[in-house]
Amino acid sequence: MKVEELKQDIIQYSQSIGIDKIGFTTANTFTGLKNILMKQIELNYHSGFEEPDLDKRVTPALLLDKPQSIISIALAYPSKMRERVAGKKGERRGIFCRASWGEDYHHILRNRLQQLQDYIAEKVPDARFKFMVDTGELVDRAVAERAGIGWTGKNCSIITPEFGSYVYLGEIITNIPFAPDKPIEDRCGTCTKCMDACPTGALVNPGQLNAQRCIAFLTQTKGFMPDEFREELGNRIYGCDTCQTVCPENKGKDFHFHPEMEPNSEDVKPLLKPILKMSNKEFKQRFGRMSGSWRGKKPIQRNAILALAHFKDETAVDDLSDLMFTDPRPVIRGTSAWALGKIGGEKAKQELEKALTTEKDPEALEEIQKGLSFL
Repeated sequence: MKVEELKQDIIQYSQSIGIDKIGFTTANTFTGLKNILMKQIELNYHSGFEEPDLDKRVTPALLLDKPQSIISIALAYPSKMRERVAGKKGERRGIFCRASWGEDYHHILRNRLQQLQDYIAEKVPDARFKFMVDTGELVDRAVAERAGIGWTGKNCSIITPEFGSYVYLGEIITNIPFAPDKPIEDRCGTCTKCMDACPTGALVNPGQLNAQRCIAFLTQTKGFMPDEFREELGNRIYGCDTCQTVCPENKGKDFHFHPEMEPNSEDVKPLLKPILKMSNKEFKQRFGRMSGSWRGKKPIQRNAILALAHFKDETAVDDLSDLMFTDPRPVIRGTSAWALGKIGGEKAKQELEKALTTEKDPEALEEIQKGLSFL
């Protein structure tokens, strides 16, 4: 079978297994990308979750011997819940970002990539492959851009004409020499809505993100949330969608192609107070299938405490006081103290004054003093 025929075959097969968009590009080094990545590290704009070897991030030949092509895929995910739940006073809810709705997208994409790889291997038995999703070495967005999946928006997301930026990305490196597809022209123009709307100013330049200021990153950290970002968090307990929801290219874009991506509204917009004292087992049972659980329960619990402070939820004072005195983790004790100060009231003040005499951890003590300073 000729390579062009094989390519058309693969495109047809990809559609039959639920791949929403597919593109092909060369396996050449991503020239210029290494300098951009180095600059991000120098400026401390990187998240630290990335592959540390920059050469592997830009050189497919370091990941597969004599590669010829990269196949890039995109799957569209929903932007709206079909079943909604509303927060009420005393029953406040947090929110997981859309990329954490449904089953963990890493599993979904790996499944599609494996099916695609197996199909090609049947046609070309001596072909070689390496596929990856998100946590792999290559920069998914750079691959997708070069393969014509979409363009890189000012919000650093790949934006597709069909699905906006609500897509998951993955790729397969192979030694089959497919003809490359053409990149798509940038359609952002002079629009800066995403940059203007970013709550923390994390989008420092068009297409340049300071991850250390990005709420999506901050919700995944495990230590104390830096003071300047605590009130910007709102009720987000994992991720942030602001730069996507304001994007004109995403207007009216909402696709429900994949049942496993459908959100359970009670899980993606959960009641906050029950999260505070969840055991590890309860957390895994409730949230374990979602990508937003990957850092464990501590960041989610800390963010839930900050969300209760955001709502000034007086019904949470007893729960937060209990955490402040009994939780073994200084970050949870201290964050609870800060939240009590933000919520305010005589009971909160009394509890904070009492904690001042019993707390031994210096960082937690500092948070208690901060809490008292608000009263």
